[in-house]
Amino acid sequence: MNSLISLHNRTAAALDRSADWVTPTLARVLFAAVLFSYYWSSATTKLGEGVLGFLRPSSGAYIQIFPKAVEAVGYDTSQLNAFHWLVVVAGTWAEFILPVLIVLGLLTRLSSLGMIVFIAVQTLVDITGHNLAAADIGAWFDKGASSLIADQRAMWVFPLLVLVFRGAGPLSLDRLLSRST
Repeated sequence: MNSLISLHNRTAAALDRSADWVTPTLARVLFAAVLFSYYWSSATTKLGEGVLGFLRPSSGAYIQIFPKAVEAVGYDTSQLNAFHWLVVVAGTWAEFILPVLIVLGLLTRLSSLGMIVFIAVQTLVDITGHNLAAADIGAWFDKGASSLIADQRAMWVFPLLVLVFRGAGPLSLDRLLSRST
């Protein structure tokens, strides 16, 4: 029995020593595998036409972010004000920039925190602006684990929280830049 306990303790100690690099590295890999292309694709739908499309969002961008405001103006987005434009442009840029920074491991803690805020705003818009049904919103501590909001978004946020608290890990630009200073 003592040898079994000793084996357990040695294994646990080895896992503890590797956690500093394994946990944040796997969090970034998981983010890249699951959410990077999701957000990149979503951001591309918000771009307007032409070279300056990143400054002139598509109508769909306004509909995704301000569904009730767009409906109130009869889907004529030219009637929306500068605040709406600024939020849509900032949201679109964030949807491109933050995931790239996380995958590269550059400004990872701040970028991950930004993505958490982005997901919170996205969730608020989905619930209040797009009028999701209770089944889609779901609830924690229920018998289902597949709601689009409560369950899925919690799983999205967790690896980002790991990055906020642990940093990007050794295979990152953050680490490379911290060694050069």
